Amino acid sequence: KIVKKYGYTHLSAGDLLREERNSGSKLAEMINTYIAEGKIVPAEVTVGLLLKAMDAASTKKFLVDGFPRNMENLQCWEKDVSQFVNIKFLLFLECPEDIMLKRLLKRGETSGRNDDNVESIKKRFKTYRDSTMPIINHFRNMGKVREIDSTRSEEEVFADVSKLFE
Repeated sequence: KIVKKYGYTHLSAGDLLREERNSGSKLAEMINTYIAEGKIVPAEVTVGLLLKAMDAASTKKFLVDGFPRNMENLQCWEKDVSQFVNIKFLLFLECPEDIMLKRLLKRGETSGRNDDNVESIKKRFKTYRDSTMPIINHFRNMGKVREIDSTRSEEEVFADVSKLFE
């Protein structure tokens, strides 16, 4: 909806990794192993895929989804990309794990993703708490976090998100 309404290019770190994994490239097996284990793929790989997608995009306004996920990601991003971008804010969609678990399992019924199962999701939750929350706190300390309660309907959540982009 952000892409459609505001003209951003959506770059999903996870989607880029899955595309690369499915491409049969030399990175495919390594990426597949990391994703299946609920671990974070090395930063250089993800940053490289993001940069490649940014270079290929028709716009220069990006909604980067699912990145950075840990301090290694952030440090690599800051080293390789930060001089070229102006980060407006980190959009933090707050949602308790029990609700996320139900939503992800529902998505798993049709997504075809091999990581939309209880075991992988719980591993991802732990990785998130241990590795990603420090990133959110880093951006919070910079005054760059915009938090939205995402337990509500899609329409209510997007109404609040829209206020951030206007």
